[in-house]
Amino acid sequence: MTFERWVDALEARHLADLTQSEVTRALRALSSCYVERRAGLARGAALDGAGKRAAFALFYAPVHFLVTREIVRALRAGDASLTRIMDLGCGTGAAGVAWALECGRDGDRPSIAGVDRNPWAVAEANWMYAQFRLRGRARIGDIARVHVHASERDGVLLAYAVNELASARRAALLPRVRTVAQRGARVLIVEPIARRMNDWWGEWRAALNAREDEWRFAVTLPPLARELARGAGLDPQELTARSLVVATDSR
Repeated sequence: MTFERWVDALEARHLADLTQSEVTRALRALSSCYVERRAGLARGAALDGAGKRAAFALFYAPVHFLVTREIVRALRAGDASLTRIMDLGCGTGAAGVAWALECGRDGDRPSIAGVDRNPWAVAEANWMYAQFRLRGRARIGDIARVHVHASERDGVLLAYAVNELASARRAALLPRVRTVAQRGARVLIVEPIARRMNDWWGEWRAALNAREDEWRFAVTLPPLARELARGAGLDPQELTARSLVVATDSR
């Protein structure tokens, strides 16, 4: 499965019962939730309707895939020695799959263990793993409470997940991530570049002794994602993100 064929499969899957106009309106509401109504994120408001779920799958999932792939390539984090990626707050699985595909070769890539609170997202992640023929399973769980057991041959990914947690849950997660980092796991955290959304960032960077980067990528989105973005008033000219990485060569 290639990225392009996956996007085609996404379109067939999520436009079966919705029109493009309906998805565009839903993407406008979804982007407003992320930017202006962030209090609802911890309650799952981002995925509370079929339209928003389709908009997330057709726009944000490809964006997260492409951003994570470019970050992994830039950091040279596509390590063939990794045997598992723990994708905490996996969403539809796009970021975890992007990292796994950069590691090893067909049939020898790391498995993925995804965790997310949203049942629809978990089902989408498992569908995506099957599309790319990757070993692994996503399950329903609270990433602030799940037991995170990882060592030197594991990657731990938190992509667009920490920022959506309520403060208490985020505080509970940090020592768990710090522990696996100290045990040698490769930790990668990816979030939006906007600083006002990441008031916790400095604390996490210091606690993890992590390398910090800001990214701007000139990546072309799939045609439908571009059309949806323009219709929703987004029309990104470049893809941006911030990352924290903890690895053997970055300590």
